[in-house]
Amino acid sequence: MGNKFIGAHVSVAGGVEMAPVNAYEIGADAFALFTKNQRQWFSKPLTDENIELFKANCKKYNLSPDYILPHDSYLINLGHPDEDCLEKSRKSFIDEMKRCEQLGLKLLNFHPGGTLGKISVEECLDRVAESINIALEKTSGVTAVIENTAGQGNNVGHEFWHLKYIIDRVDDKSRVGVCLDTCHTYTAGYDLVNDYDGVFNDFEEIVGFKYLKGMHLNDSKKELGTRVDRHDSIGKGFIGFDFFTKLMQDPRFDNMPLILETVEEELWPEEIAWLKSQAALAEE
Repeated sequence: MGNKFIGAHVSVAGGVEMAPVNAYEIGADAFALFTKNQRQWFSKPLTDENIELFKANCKKYNLSPDYILPHDSYLINLGHPDEDCLEKSRKSFIDEMKRCEQLGLKLLNFHPGGTLGKISVEECLDRVAESINIALEKTSGVTAVIENTAGQGNNVGHEFWHLKYIIDRVDDKSRVGVCLDTCHTYTAGYDLVNDYDGVFNDFEEIVGFKYLKGMHLNDSKKELGTRVDRHDSIGKGFIGFDFFTKLMQDPRFDNMPLILETVEEELWPEEIAWLKSQAALAEE
């Protein structure tokens, strides 16, 4: 199917080793997962059995680590204004990086965090960059992938310059990247529908496609610029089918994990098949 690798954020019920099985069952050739409970700071370590089975299942279903995009715990805020909470976030993030290392994964996706209204955006971004530097020093082989946000509440990361600001302050540029979420991008105020070229030209100019390591493909229940993070199924929200057809036919999004986090899991096989069909049209 050409160079588009499409999947969804699949369940790890029964152990991380179930993720590749669940991905295979929906017709995916990429996937996302939590390597531990996303609502806890720390979880019991992965067993040798978990790790071996995970790798074996990836191999069995031909799922390459290049197209697997794990997501860290929702509790982590690498830009936290409070020192103790920042420290806890950093420890938890390093733990997540090490889990990825154990599983042979190359990417770890995270939300950059928020100011909690207590520090400036720049101070928060500085803390995020410092957190990344600390985590990269203590781990190897895993790239920290910053996800852009919708800018809900006091979250940072919703403007392209925020992403650039963080990357500029990361020492090892070979191990930092970005994941663009289509719903977040749209509700943050970037008009993907009426200004497709403009938005991605801006991204190229400010951040650079060389840092794009993956995408979350989500339609949006909320309008442009509302700064609300509410995903919808492909074609059912304000972004609509045409945008996703364009994206599937755009070579800039080749060879990276393209991950659905859409709201109706039972539609994932259908959504993946439709996205692949759109990608195939470009090759005819």
